[in-house]
Amino acid sequence: MSDQNRMWKLAARPVGMPKRSDFRLETGTVPPPGPGQVVVRNRYISLDPAMRGWMNDMRSYIPPVPLGEVMRAGAVGEVVASNHPDLRPGDHAVGMFGVQEFAVADGAGVQKVDPKMAPLPLFLSAIGMPGLTAYFGLIDIGNPQPGQTVVVSAASGAVGAIVGQIAKIKGARAVGIAGGPAKCAYVTDALGFDACIDYKNERVGDALSRHCPGGIDVYFDNVGGEILDEALARLARRARVVICGAISQYNATGPVQGPRNYLSLLINNARMEGFVVFNYADRYPEGLAALAGWVAAGRIKSKEDIVEGIETFPETLLKLFTGENFGKLMLAV
Repeated sequence: MSDQNRMWKLAARPVGMPKRSDFRLETGTVPPPGPGQVVVRNRYISLDPAMRGWMNDMRSYIPPVPLGEVMRAGAVGEVVASNHPDLRPGDHAVGMFGVQEFAVADGAGVQKVDPKMAPLPLFLSAIGMPGLTAYFGLIDIGNPQPGQTVVVSAASGAVGAIVGQIAKIKGARAVGIAGGPAKCAYVTDALGFDACIDYKNERVGDALSRHCPGGIDVYFDNVGGEILDEALARLARRARVVICGAISQYNATGPVQGPRNYLSLLINNARMEGFVVFNYADRYPEGLAALAGWVAAGRIKSKEDIVEGIETFPETLLKLFTGENFGKLMLAV
């Protein structure tokens, strides 16, 4: 192929907050697909907090991105060349295509999507990895029951917003935690949560006591740190704590702040469990079918924060860690 491909590669292991010099923008020629491969022109690239962990050279659920390699990221795009029997030029697909304009991918790791079913950005949000994360984390681990109280941090974010809406669908109360009046208003007014706590302007512990007088039955954690401790201190008996992420700790240069109130698990016969959505890969069709149905019925809404231009990647990524993004963050290529 004669197309030129711009791609962001990991140039250094970040210390603390990533900076532009930790990445390198390169241009190269797009190679033709090999046996069973496809070439995808990325249209939207997903930017997720997990990307920060993938930059670290440490043991995790997935190997780190090697220095000098394209930065790992999910994306949705159009197939422009194919040697795969199930994918043809003109088809659209999602996969881990990386922060680049074109990707050559093994067809086995690519999922075909139908843009007539939903706009392409939704395949990276409500009916994509964030939606699946919310679905399996809440339903399988949180197991909310009608009338119970579900609390979720980062409630206006890509995963948290879906968690609260699924909790409502399951007949539970949904209490969100978000930063700032605009995000809290969106969580209650647009998404239908029962309440939202503004961690920037309220004492989170006092607000949790007020909104959860019977305790917290399910806490879905995306931030870790002090907010996790406040939730642990207010667990109901046999509560379930779902550990999805800890964005407040990802750029720490010292020891990660662990939970101080973990004895609450003991005295309340509660359970805390971490998970990775990739573990549910064999059940993705189940989750996607449920999410697509709820989206089509208007029972789940999503908000996408789309920034134009692949050249903005390093600065746009930082919006995740400063709280500037509002909704599912992605790049339009």
